[in-house]
Amino acid sequence: MIRLTDPRIQRYLTPYKYGKPVLAGTGTPGAFDEKSVDVPFVFRHNHKFYMVYTGFDGKGYQSALATSDDLLHWTPQGIMIPRDPADSGRWDKVGTCVTWIIKESDNLYDTPRLKKIHGKYWLVYHSYPSDGYEAGPAEIGLAWTEDEELKDWHRLDAPVFSWKDGGAWEQGGLYKACIITCGDTYYLFYNAKDTQKRWIEQTGMARSKDLLHWERCGKNPVLQVTPGAWDGRFLSDPYIVKDGDTWVNFYFGYNSGHAQEGLALSENLEDWEKVEAPIITNTPGGVDEEHAHKASIVYYHGVLYHFYCATRPVREGDPTEVYNAFRTITVAADKPVF
Repeated sequence: MIRLTDPRIQRYLTPYKYGKPVLAGTGTPGAFDEKSVDVPFVFRHNHKFYMVYTGFDGKGYQSALATSDDLLHWTPQGIMIPRDPADSGRWDKVGTCVTWIIKESDNLYDTPRLKKIHGKYWLVYHSYPSDGYEAGPAEIGLAWTEDEELKDWHRLDAPVFSWKDGGAWEQGGLYKACIITCGDTYYLFYNAKDTQKRWIEQTGMARSKDLLHWERCGKNPVLQVTPGAWDGRFLSDPYIVKDGDTWVNFYFGYNSGHAQEGLALSENLEDWEKVEAPIITNTPGGVDEEHAHKASIVYYHGVLYHFYCATRPVREGDPTEVYNAFRTITVAADKPVF
């Protein structure tokens, strides 16, 4: 375990919180974000910042885009892959939770920008089979676009990665995936759950040369929970970047109390050393009073920004509510820039 005071990790810490949402759901009846927003993914594209984020409407997830000039004030741009009644026969008919678009560079200090592969941008998402909040075991799919406005996406017909041919630790279904590139190989990191009533989530890895055919790592799950610790039940939602020769995973941990942001380091993408304590904790009374989780990392003009999903108990006047919580997206930084 790496201590929180270890000099190796100080450059990754973002102790300065914005303290309020940068994006919240509308609460509009029937809107994709009627109940909540979740899972940010932030990048630079065509001279603007973009955020992919997911809304919940009571039936399932749908993901949307927002744009910004300053990383703090965001303007929604609409749903990326709308739910369509004509899709009733598809495996992902309930909706898509987009978690990643493949980037030009996975280096931490390169501002995230999108990469074209054979003239197309590629995103990864997961989808649940039944109506409701994360109902049933999810699988992972891919979609592509040639549209520079990132609004016209085309899904592949079948999942590219499934729990059905995985280990016992992932038979409850799959969650957030990120895809990074090392040499001529793509690496897919994902968290998954087992089938216990009080399930455990851990993180696995798979490799591919073509994005379509994936081989699981023999050491899976490569990032495991620590029983009794702050990440004793969940070690989830990887966001992986490279700093020199070191791979850095911003993830979240949970142990039946609060979800909090954590950190792990690796030299080879298989063997990981975790930081012993959270790097972003909950603030009593704050926007992240209940949970601070699901990272998206952006370095821009000398500042490291750490976007994450924040939840607190719902209050009178909040525009949205899901399971008695107000779930939004906020940000922290490594410098007092707010």
